[in-house]
Amino acid sequence: MEYQLGKKTIFLDRDGVINREIQYLYKIDDFEFIDGIFDACLYFQNLGYQIIVITNQSGISRGYYTENDYQKITQWMLGQFKQKNINILDVFHCPHGPNSTCDCRKPNPGMFIEAKAKHNIDMAQSWMIGDKEIDVIAANSAGIDNTILVRSGHRIDESNSNAKIILDSILQTKQIITE
Repeated sequence: MEYQLGKKTIFLDRDGVINREIQYLYKIDDFEFIDGIFDACLYFQNLGYQIIVITNQSGISRGYYTENDYQKITQWMLGQFKQKNINILDVFHCPHGPNSTCDCRKPNPGMFIEAKAKHNIDMAQSWMIGDKEIDVIAANSAGIDNTILVRSGHRIDESNSNAKIILDSILQTKQIITE
């Protein structure tokens, strides 16, 4: 039996990293991509990274939108990436609210662990790009030390962050992730 090396992966949070942060976003008309997201993803893809989205979507359990609404906007988003020749390998979401005891809701690492098992990921060679400290905590708990927070979403308490790097823009990640 031949040993297969895990794949290096860029994990992206959705709201605040891929699109502008709008509370309980589920309408395509309200979806606004963050400047530079397509350029950054093409760059990652050209470096040989696979790209996976990891997102909390508590609006489902809170009743603001349905699982079907979420799937519809997700398929539309993936189509926008595909039109720009960017392959998003997978999207993992947690539909549960903040008081849930599930393993999937960030800051728990469940979605990362599921992604690793499904896609043979080398967590040590992977990166998480988020906009909240819970993204960093979840990634670290799953064995990802390479974490970046971008200031395009939530306000970051930089003095108390465990992120490896904090940047203004997703485009600046191209100066950090070079192989």
